[in-house]
Amino acid sequence: MEKIDLKNLSLHELENLLFSFGKERYRTLQILRWLYQKGIQNIDQMTNLSKNLREELSRRAFISRLSLLQSEESKDGTKKFLFQLQDGGRIESVLIPDKKRLTLCISTQVGCAMGCRFCLTGKMGFKRDLTLSEILNQILGVKETLSSEESITNIVLMGMGEPLANYQNTIKAIELMTHPEALNFSYRRVTLSTVGLLPELEKLAKEKIRFRLAISLNASDEKTRDHLMPINRRYPLREILRVCRNFPLHRRDRITFEYVLIEGENDSVREAKKLVKLLKGIPSKVNLIPLNEAPEIPYKRPSEEKVRRFQEILMEGGLTAIVRKSKGADISAACGQLQGKERGERFDRILEIL
Repeated sequence: MEKIDLKNLSLHELENLLFSFGKERYRTLQILRWLYQKGIQNIDQMTNLSKNLREELSRRAFISRLSLLQSEESKDGTKKFLFQLQDGGRIESVLIPDKKRLTLCISTQVGCAMGCRFCLTGKMGFKRDLTLSEILNQILGVKETLSSEESITNIVLMGMGEPLANYQNTIKAIELMTHPEALNFSYRRVTLSTVGLLPELEKLAKEKIRFRLAISLNASDEKTRDHLMPINRRYPLREILRVCRNFPLHRRDRITFEYVLIEGENDSVREAKKLVKLLKGIPSKVNLIPLNEAPEIPYKRPSEEKVRRFQEILMEGGLTAIVRKSKGADISAACGQLQGKERGERFDRILEIL
């Protein structure tokens, strides 16, 4: 019988496993604490479980972890981590320091099928979804590298891949990220970023779990978004914004709209004014991300003056607009520069940092 990875089980699935052993519900919470708060690597370390239960669990299950192949640190303090998966695939995570925050950006897929033209991830193609354990083990793997004075404060699901294309594992991961007996992050500190897969976005609106939602917008009209983000031809901008207008938000919550500014494509005064009209009535903020140039991308970064003017127009229109400075460019960890690295190759992939 093939063993079960305990970290591949949702809360409900873990409860069912223990129920099959005839065990009480509270044992589930004990195991969650061992897995995600204490970070143990062996079932025998669960010392508040009976010896018989530990033996039964060991026969049926195991505890996985990711293999850390390499880490790099930027001169600005950003750290990039390269993890190897069991099948030989590779993914990257980025740890971003910012004042009192320490934000970890994690991947949900190996590669990406969305094909955004300003993103190098699409060039490596889509390989597969990450399992639940592979998503969560990025957090645990990075935590192992931190000093006792450091702790991850924020999680963003916006590394390699499209989170909503790996819907079930993404939702299960957020549930465990925000569960008080598991990773115990406030929902306000967990952000899911998506290009806007319409059926999944509508389904997401009905989920009971809470998190912060970010939409990768990058254009204020259908034609421009069609060109920059081919997925828009299937799920057009107008439909995504319709769902956003009706998305159930709690008091004081807002949807973040990410907008990568590209010279001559989407950075004009006209585009900014159109964006103000588009987002009117949606509780939102806009993250403006000047493009990180790369030889493989046929686009340029706008001037600082253009970026400032674009921001001013949004703010004059009543929007909250923040220009996000890229970090980690010297280790290819900035926006637009992340990809699972193969031996002898350099790191290369888009990462939109909140």
